Amino acid sequence: MLNRDRLLEILQPLLECPTAPMFEGAVRAEIERQLRGVRGLELQADQYGNLIAWYGGERPKYAFVAHMDHPGWQLRPVRRFLGGVPQSLQDKAQVREFGEFGMWDLPAFRLDGDRLYSRACDDLIGCATIIAMLRTLAQTGFGGSVAGVFTRAEEVGFVGAIHLARSKLLPSDATIISLETSKEILPAKMGEGPIIRVGDRISIFDPQTTDLFVEVAKKAGFASGNNSEPQPIRFQRCLMPGGACEASAFQLYGYRSAALCIALGNYHNCTPDDRIDAEFIDLRDLEGLITLCVAIAAAEETAENAREALRKRLEARLEEFPLG
Repeated sequence: MLNRDRLLEILQPLLECPTAPMFEGAVRAEIERQLRGVRGLELQADQYGNLIAWYGGERPKYAFVAHMDHPGWQLRPVRRFLGGVPQSLQDKAQVREFGEFGMWDLPAFRLDGDRLYSRACDDLIGCATIIAMLRTLAQTGFGGSVAGVFTRAEEVGFVGAIHLARSKLLPSDATIISLETSKEILPAKMGEGPIIRVGDRISIFDPQTTDLFVEVAKKAGFASGNNSEPQPIRFQRCLMPGGACEASAFQLYGYRSAALCIALGNYHNCTPDDRIDAEFIDLRDLEGLITLCVAIAAAEETAENAREALRKRLEARLEEFPLG
């Protein structure tokens, strides 16, 4: 697995890229830079500006999806806010201009121990997760097929994801896995590990795939700090109703969909006391998420296998407690 320093080398230049819905060019260029030259990987941009990283061919078992935008301002030719932030908060911070668009003038990258602060964790952290996963798979000589998908304009209604789903560029039998930072709402807790997301504000995701993620997570492990021995990965299994993610969009177009996320503070830069400030995550959660994504991509088990194993475990109790 990537160590902390290598992870930060992925995160910092990506988080320093300005972005807003429909203005994702800098982020896409940085993703292309970081993935260029990865063995076994081919990059493809569709006609809508979504970016697909094909590893091991174009019949992937899984497509890991993250979006390249974050709520921000379109400044020209008309000024309007793009994304899900209450109107009462939209003018509560200075705006930094980047040509035709702007972002709140907040730090792009700041560390405080395990806490990472940024103006746009959502969803550049998801993009970084895919980059780290693909690099790790290549380094370990993974011989299977998986796709990393980076979409546009999610914050204004899954626009890039819907175009991609309708185009059928991704194989219909690929399982979509949405990667997000999601608003911290109990029982999910920051610092308690990555979250296997059973649903979002508008949908429940494929239960068999969710079962598989749980089984894989129980077996996954990662080396932490100075300890080179794999440690059991902590994970959570929660409905995350603080927002909606691209798994819901792809599900509407017939794809089997599931989701993973980590808890996010100051979702969409909105603080609990109605200010605008940097979002933040726990880096330990992110390290666990990357470990889990690598383990899922490499797992030989299928969603059907996981459901059958669960059925057999439950049926074993019938012999212990006969009713007839």
